[in-house]
Amino acid sequence: MARSKPVPSTVLVTGGAGFIGSHACVELLDHGYEVIVVDDYSNSTPQVFARVERLAGRFVGAVYELDLRDRQALSAVFDRHPIDAVMHFAALKSVTASTRQPVEYYDANVGGTTALLHAMQNHGVHRLVFSSSCSIYGDAGSGPLDESTPAGPTNPYASSKRLCEEILADVCRHRPEYTVLCLRYFNPAGAHPSGLLGEEPRGTPDNLMPYLAQVAVGRRERLRVFGGDYPTRDGTAVRDYLHVMDTVEAHRVALDHFGDSAGMRVYNLGLGIGSSVLEVVNAFSRACGRPIPYEIAPRRPGDVAELVADASAVNRAWGWRPTRDLADMCRDAWHFQRLNPNGFARPA
Repeated sequence: MARSKPVPSTVLVTGGAGFIGSHACVELLDHGYEVIVVDDYSNSTPQVFARVERLAGRFVGAVYELDLRDRQALSAVFDRHPIDAVMHFAALKSVTASTRQPVEYYDANVGGTTALLHAMQNHGVHRLVFSSSCSIYGDAGSGPLDESTPAGPTNPYASSKRLCEEILADVCRHRPEYTVLCLRYFNPAGAHPSGLLGEEPRGTPDNLMPYLAQVAVGRRERLRVFGGDYPTRDGTAVRDYLHVMDTVEAHRVALDHFGDSAGMRVYNLGLGIGSSVLEVVNAFSRACGRPIPYEIAPRRPGDVAELVADASAVNRAWGWRPTRDLADMCRDAWHFQRLNPNGFARPA
């Protein structure tokens, strides 16, 4: 006898037009959730939703263009929809830009989070999946880092994420009705395997994978590798890359675990495998079938030598682990870029 499906819950996705947020919308729609989106399109485009709906075969429930700090507009969204839980992706995310614009980063990331908490509190919504970052660990040294590694952010972006974590933890300590699942992920990359969704930043990409893809497709002449003198195996920075499809799957699985215990729980998401910039360059070259020209440039302010996850805690707690590797990320990122040489400007 077939099991009856539960009545879909309604999830508010902040930043739902962005790289991770748009993939999360597809994942949620595919699993029967109703999805409401807010986004200010500061680093995204509303054109993405036609693709989300094409992939999911369902429409997003509603999309609102607004800044989270507009409390009146945000409150109106909660008034209109029976929101059960929130996935909070909306944030400014460039390490480099944060060193030039620290006030803007604290205002957007911390101010946006506190405004969201106000709206949730006023509407009786107490379940939140928070998009955090491995960058809060800072220059913690080599080797896999688990959730007990002391925070040591080295740039305003990372500090803003850490401040948000501290606020959320304090709210949970004083308001026991709240449950927050804080996911610290390590360098999401790749794209939806269909090629319809991927990472399309505005301006010069701050992340390695979309920069590589734009060089490979001819939009940029060469990759700039920031730092060739780190104490790593080839002198370039080492990071733990996680496929965006694994990233959003973990967020969706998180919704099944709000009831495990109250309060705030923190989990790393990563493969547990570090790849240097040059190793990623070589992997992407294999995926696209051509060499990627690059040059070594000075280190960027706020960057660190190595960030690799010990993500065993989430496997123990939820039985979840990523299933895609770096080759999959490069293949899917290249597939998206090849089908969308000008990004979302034209239909794929």
